[in-house]
Amino acid sequence: MSKKNFHDVISTSRIVVCCGSGGVGKTTTAAALAMQAAEIGRRVVLITIDPAKRLADALGLSELSNEPSRVQHECSGELWAMMLDARATFDEVIRQQSRNKQQEQAILTNPFYSNIASRLSGSQEYMAAEKLYELFNDDRFDLVIVDTPPTREALDFLEAPQKLMNFLDHRVYRWLVMPARGGLRVLNFAAQPILKTIGRVIGADVLADAINFFQAFDGIEEGFRQRALAVQTLLKSTDSKYVVVASAHHDTIREAIFFTDELARVGTPVTGLIINRLQPKFGKGSATSSATAARKAEQAGDTELAALHGNLAHVRRIVQAEEATLKPLLDSVGTALVVRLYQRATDVHDLDAIADLGRDLVASTPTR
Repeated sequence: MSKKNFHDVISTSRIVVCCGSGGVGKTTTAAALAMQAAEIGRRVVLITIDPAKRLADALGLSELSNEPSRVQHECSGELWAMMLDARATFDEVIRQQSRNKQQEQAILTNPFYSNIASRLSGSQEYMAAEKLYELFNDDRFDLVIVDTPPTREALDFLEAPQKLMNFLDHRVYRWLVMPARGGLRVLNFAAQPILKTIGRVIGADVLADAINFFQAFDGIEEGFRQRALAVQTLLKSTDSKYVVVASAHHDTIREAIFFTDELARVGTPVTGLIINRLQPKFGKGSATSSATAARKAEQAGDTELAALHGNLAHVRRIVQAEEATLKPLLDSVGTALVVRLYQRATDVHDLDAIADLGRDLVASTPTR
């Protein structure tokens, strides 16, 4: 069922993912959507997977942690906020999936895990997806809104579950856990020619720690595989809605088109497009008609009226240029909701201003 406006989106969705490039107001927009959802009675948790502190600043909080914190704001629902800590989330998953305390400690205290695991390619993205799945299944919340990083990798968490499953099925992983399954000692296994060569490069101790880590991991990979499949299914289900935030600048438009194309590539359509900080139109009429009126006023000797019409002509040229810049993006989002938000008189820097922005957002009539 298609959504008529953003009130419908925040009223009926379970997950809303906001993505876009830096400087377009994405974090503020995500906070405004969350605030408005709380005002209409939803129990919302707003999570950022951006390591910067933009979300805490936007909500007037000193800091955010890996656990949701209640935002103090009078509303009929609840608003909570948190910032992803990939390492802490990884630790939580290990504790959940380990067969016993001994296996849990063998992994968590392993130097390879402590120093490298949370920095491995894809681990940050998968932990973001894992935390999203956890929040989705948390009875305290009925809506999760995600503020993604302002980078081209913002949607990598969509593919992270599949990458994890591919790794667990890869022959290299099966080879690394082979000693545990075959009863071989680590030192004997590490003495094999190819591993001796690797050990000379990275150090024998590091190699032994890595082998120990994967051996300790053996036996719980099926739990990880099943969880990854569940996470992947959720991210591509109708419960998850994706909103692109942009502004009328060529570089941010290119990034927004990239996001919409990436979502289309994985079979996930864009639900909505929010275009921020547009120049107000100031009534009907064109730049040409305003310029003509300015010339006539000047010829009549009314310099003040000529200046007013001249300024209006300038503003309308900006509007026309913005619309031309937006056209490729509007074409790329198809039938998605499109809402235009105009420049505000003051910066959005506190909870009341965020709440006002949220009300304007959901009250705006979608346009093309």
